[in-house]
Amino acid sequence: MSKFPTRIGIAITGTGFMAPTHTEALRRLHLPIVGILGSTPEKSKKAAEALGIPRGYADFEELLADPKVTSVHITTPNRHHHATAKAALLAGKHVLCEKPLAMNSRESADLVATARQTGLAAGVNYNIRYYPLVQEAAERVRSGGAGRVHAVTGRYVQDWLLYETDYNWRVLAEEGGVSRAVSDIGTHWLDLVLEVTGLEVEAVFADLQTVHTMRKRPAGEIETFKGKVEPREAGTDVPISTEDQGCVLLRFRGGARGCCWVSQMTPGRKNSLSFEVAAARQSLAWDSESPNRLWIGSRDEPNQILMKDPGLAGDRARPYMSYPGGHNEGYPDSFKQCLRTFYDFIRSGGAGDPLYPTFDDGHREIVLCDAIVESAGKARWVELPRA
Repeated sequence: MSKFPTRIGIAITGTGFMAPTHTEALRRLHLPIVGILGSTPEKSKKAAEALGIPRGYADFEELLADPKVTSVHITTPNRHHHATAKAALLAGKHVLCEKPLAMNSRESADLVATARQTGLAAGVNYNIRYYPLVQEAAERVRSGGAGRVHAVTGRYVQDWLLYETDYNWRVLAEEGGVSRAVSDIGTHWLDLVLEVTGLEVEAVFADLQTVHTMRKRPAGEIETFKGKVEPREAGTDVPISTEDQGCVLLRFRGGARGCCWVSQMTPGRKNSLSFEVAAARQSLAWDSESPNRLWIGSRDEPNQILMKDPGLAGDRARPYMSYPGGHNEGYPDSFKQCLRTFYDFIRSGGAGDPLYPTFDDGHREIVLCDAIVESAGKARWVELPRA
């Protein structure tokens, strides 16, 4: 017997960088998008026309009252996530929220409780999990084939906020939260390595830096990653408190150690997430800018490069490969696969354990972010509560 209705009708909140990305992925899955909501009725109408969505809502109340809507995708700035997700769940709608789930762990804990109360599907779009060779790495580690994990290292680096004239809502603490580089991209890395290894973080030690303590705010907003193609005349000086870059040391329960570098101002690195798991029998390394290659290192035999190929992958990775070997799959495909797992769960009526990142996962990452910010402020190790 189904836990909830399985009919699907999707509304999207937000009209920026993520809205068309979600729209494209949903259409590739042949899922019905019934409406979109922008920050004004005019933006809603414009986005609906541009994306070919039937309806642009005047406000959030109109969206929630639409009987066609069964799921809400939240792609707005972070400060809206908590209120929007909670209201949608309480209105009986499933929710798929962009990361980070909330501005702080108090908000994210409240969303976990609300999701449990309603029993609805509640997911966070940690899409990077769904690159096929990330799933292959997870199978090799989780099965014990690579051996006991000794260390996890890596980075997530970009250059789109390199200059003081680079500006976006994400740089403002009141829009995105007190953390930026860690919260915006570091949470992807943290979610990924925890998913691959199955480890739990015991403590963190962080050193964060705001390089540009003042940025130039243009007369109009610039969409994420479009500063080079949508240049604006520099405007007013705005003080910045969120970090541009930083390093996080991790101590995992059971003895493994980790280190992650995050930066949004590394010249030439457009969007590079990489990790390396060093275990007792193998090392495994992957980079999002070469996502169809998994490096497998050994001490006593030749190292290998595994290319994405359903005929060579294990059972965990194979369902996330839509194309044969030699046919590359990338960033848009990771959204498709993440959203597929979410809607497969809804179609099943909530049967079994969800394969998508849940609000519990999103809360875990926010708790980590809070601890990282505290550690950087106090310049000491900060312990994490047991899950």
